[in-house]
Amino acid sequence: MLTPAWRLLYLLLAGGVFLADRLTKTLIETGLTLYESRTVIPGLFHIVHVRNQGIAFGLFNESPSAGKTFVLVLLSVLALAGVGYALWTAAAAAAGQNTGLALILGGAMGNLFDRVRTGGVTDFLDFFVGDYHWPAFNVADSAIVVGGGLLLVHLARGQKQAGR
Repeated sequence: MLTPAWRLLYLLLAGGVFLADRLTKTLIETGLTLYESRTVIPGLFHIVHVRNQGIAFGLFNESPSAGKTFVLVLLSVLALAGVGYALWTAAAAAAGQNTGLALILGGAMGNLFDRVRTGGVTDFLDFFVGDYHWPAFNVADSAIVVGGGLLLVHLARGQKQAGR
């Protein structure tokens, strides 16, 4: 089980992700009008200001359901509770897993904050190559994806060790 010092370190990491997410979203929300775009690397990367009222990658963004935001907030709170519990009860030796959980926790908190505050999430990182375009995302989304990747690596290493 994690010592209080390690718990604090992982909670600080989650808090740092949350703060970085809030800072970058605030810069976008105050520096660009909605749907404004600025080219950073022509043909590859733009900074944009868009709102995602759906889930990951804009899924259900256009859904007219009145209860959509409530359901998404509820699911986010449940996910936060699960990730928080997993991190709180984690083994000290599982640094990759714990870092992944902390990144997911911080990212989920950032997007939940947006969803509660405005009913949607501010996205601004816009990558594309030719006609291939990735949906816009934010710092919280990036932390969640990196954290999920760390969890997958942790699981793969555990499977590999178990198969010896």
